[in-house]
Amino acid sequence: MTKRIYFASPLFTEMEQSYNTHVVSKIRQAFAERIEIYLPQENAAINDKSNYADSIQIADGDNAYLEKADILIAILDGVTIDAGVASEIGYFYSMNKPIIGVYSDIRQGAGANKAKIEALDVIAESPFSYINLYTVGLVKKRGNVVRNSDELIEEIKALL
Repeated sequence: MTKRIYFASPLFTEMEQSYNTHVVSKIRQAFAERIEIYLPQENAAINDKSNYADSIQIADGDNAYLEKADILIAILDGVTIDAGVASEIGYFYSMNKPIIGVYSDIRQGAGANKAKIEALDVIAESPFSYINLYTVGLVKKRGNVVRNSDELIEEIKALL
């Protein structure tokens, strides 16, 4: 049976679109006929930003795909989690379906470094990344957070 995946990620810069295309291509290659993946940036009807789609069209367009999806992949990277991605997580969470978060920030996992721990007490010197814990909690209540696209592939495999 084919599983439907919704790939929630920021999509407004060349860097974001290139990353999304790279990861989704990797997923499509790994799972070929076993999955259908919706990448919002490929939906020109609402995401060709040279045209105009209003808020209702965007919400209805993406919600239709979220409602059909079996799995949500949510990219959590950035200074903060993208507002649209956070909204998609909340909407999908309410459907009680699996969510996989990808948080690839390289500043995580250095808690054993004494100098970095001490820097937490110095104003404006935190060497660690920050991520909204409420949104992460929603992801973890429905699935898992992984560090990179290779771990993402393994997590998808476990859900198929």
